[in-house]
Amino acid sequence: MQRLDFHAMGCQMLAWIDWDDANATEALAQVPLWFEEWEASLSRFRDDSELSALNRAQGKPMRVSETMWQVVDAARRAAQESEGLVTPTLLDALHAAGYDRSFETLNRSSALATCSAEIGDWHAIERDAKTRTIRLPREMRLDFGGVAKGWAADQAAQRLSAIAPALIDAGGDIALSGARANGEPWAIGVANPFKPESDLELLLVNQGGVATSGRDYRRWQRDGKWQHHIIDPRTGAPAETDVLSATVIAPTTRQAEVAAKVALILGSDEGIQWIEARNELAGLLVLENGQIVRSRRMNDFVWSEPIALFENSVLPSWS
Repeated sequence: MQRLDFHAMGCQMLAWIDWDDANATEALAQVPLWFEEWEASLSRFRDDSELSALNRAQGKPMRVSETMWQVVDAARRAAQESEGLVTPTLLDALHAAGYDRSFETLNRSSALATCSAEIGDWHAIERDAKTRTIRLPREMRLDFGGVAKGWAADQAAQRLSAIAPALIDAGGDIALSGARANGEPWAIGVANPFKPESDLELLLVNQGGVATSGRDYRRWQRDGKWQHHIIDPRTGAPAETDVLSATVIAPTTRQAEVAAKVALILGSDEGIQWIEARNELAGLLVLENGQIVRSRRMNDFVWSEPIALFENSVLPSWS
């Protein structure tokens, strides 16, 4: 088992590969380079990124890279699957809420912001597969915060899986290429948003994606009121919800990332119903009053013994 920690996409990243030979070491060393390449294309915080260039195109078609093409496609699928609750057309709303620069440099106590912004219709994004061009309507600008990390984690895990079973943790969006080399599942810790240094649950997962969406970390104050980065497209403002964090297991990390955001935006009652209606999903919601709500299928993944039993285990866990 080999591990590599690095920073990318504004988050702390972690990559594991469950093999110890030189090929595995070499493959693991490539992971930060992959994320750097993807971030250079997809970041809204870099003026020289491909996404920034697309947002500046002002209604003109622009030929894009294969990475950009795939992520725009992933963002459109996310919008369709979520009935518009997770959409890439939120950049102006994020700016209006005060999230206009990378979180590390954001003034979290006095962010200047307006109340909300209009959300563009994702259906209006035009694509031409023959020329691989994309045209955004005038005044529409994109942000891939709803899908980029999940997409990247899936891509990296898939590439590493050619060598050995792998896990990628992209700031809490976790991709699992398959069971560990010994056939055992990976152990995933679900962080307690009230006590981030401890875990609420330990999940045992073989393959797919696990993602957590929360309003407990990426937040800031405006006029004495806490704001966060999960925008409700129905209002154009940070979601008003009783869900503090939502963790979802899905066939892919991108799907898990989307579902976790949907559950948070909808709130606990509608959110857990939305998850329950989709057999491929399992969810765990932590409410602001401390209550924990689990979907029925989540019971298939939760380790039933006390988490303390794993303190000296060879199984790694992540939050």
